[in-house]
Amino acid sequence: MPTHSETRFMPYSAAEMYALVADVGSYPKFLPWNSAARIRTRTPIANGGEVMEADLVISFKVFRERFASRVTLWPAEHKIDTEYLDGPFKHMRSNWAFSDVPGGCDVTFFVDFEFRNAILQGIIGVVFNDAMQRVVRAFERRAVELYGRRA
Repeated sequence: MPTHSETRFMPYSAAEMYALVADVGSYPKFLPWNSAARIRTRTPIANGGEVMEADLVISFKVFRERFASRVTLWPAEHKIDTEYLDGPFKHMRSNWAFSDVPGGCDVTFFVDFEFRNAILQGIIGVVFNDAMQRVVRAFERRAVELYGRRA
């Protein structure tokens, strides 16, 4: 079961980084292996939050898989929680937290998942660390595109 957790400083505000990650519909524009995204529902919840149900299509070599997830957005706290609904995983969950610090924000990311398909699980096991680094770099590049380069 691959897991990945890291905290990274970004020279942007917590609100800016939260908005970037919360924009699930834009993921195919910049995330590797994400070929499509569709927001199925959006439901307001207490404290100004929102629950989205979204479908994402992941394409990797000859594999193309759709999965659905429930994304809970907590804008006041700058947090995002994702839980798996259906698709190729045995389980999947992720969490994002954004905290303002001098000169920018700390972005904390955690993901834990396991594919049902042993072949896919085997492939991701070999390239998992590289894949996570590519995803992190994609979010960093997207921040530069949206907000400019900051020192």
